[in-house]
Amino acid sequence: MDNWNGIGSLLIASIEFIILINLLIFSGKNKFNKLGIMLILILMTYQLLEFLMCQVGLSSSLMAYFAFAVISLLPPFNFILVAELYNFKSKAIALIFLPATAFILYYLFVLDQFTVTSCAVLYATYNYPLGDLYGLFYYAPVVAVIVFLLRGIKKGKDKKTLFISKVLLAGNIIISIPTAIAFILIATGDYYLIAKIESIMCKFAFVYALCLSIVCLYNSKRKDERNNSKYIPGNK
Repeated sequence: MDNWNGIGSLLIASIEFIILINLLIFSGKNKFNKLGIMLILILMTYQLLEFLMCQVGLSSSLMAYFAFAVISLLPPFNFILVAELYNFKSKAIALIFLPATAFILYYLFVLDQFTVTSCAVLYATYNYPLGDLYGLFYYAPVVAVIVFLLRGIKKGKDKKTLFISKVLLAGNIIISIPTAIAFILIATGDYYLIAKIESIMCKFAFVYALCLSIVCLYNSKRKDERNNSKYIPGNK
């Protein structure tokens, strides 16, 4: 094969698929775990779409739009996951999906402005409207989740919740590394990385998929725990 573009995305999607199957078989069927599985599904779907665009050649504006629509759901679902961890209940929490929904609907009317401008083994570069505004609303929930987890760890006492919080915090910090670097580079007038940031961030998010698999399995009751029940996030 002379063209290896998108192969990295296929490899990551394949591993995330294996993780999904294992979680569906071995993890407990509570709400927290279901949300974790949903997040991994979102990440896997994006990687598969990137492979189809960069290797198979299905790089139409519609495919690029689908990729953005899928990955736009990652931050709000991640916020809901952490809210579930701390048993935070509020009808207003659904508003976290409002920005993503607004962008997904708006982008339907400007599909022709979506283009895949370049591909590499591990990432793709896109051109799309309102990129700066999209980035603001995309990364705000990520920052909120990190703050939420830091506060939860500081005040937490339950060992299981603390462990899950620390693993999720580590994962969220890792996926934020390329974004932080990109914004630092923008301050110096270098926009090279920001054009690829969604794709590169999703590669870093493979680590988050591993973190999610760890916490979902950890948040599942084993047979020897059923007679000595402790709080499990996501259980009613």
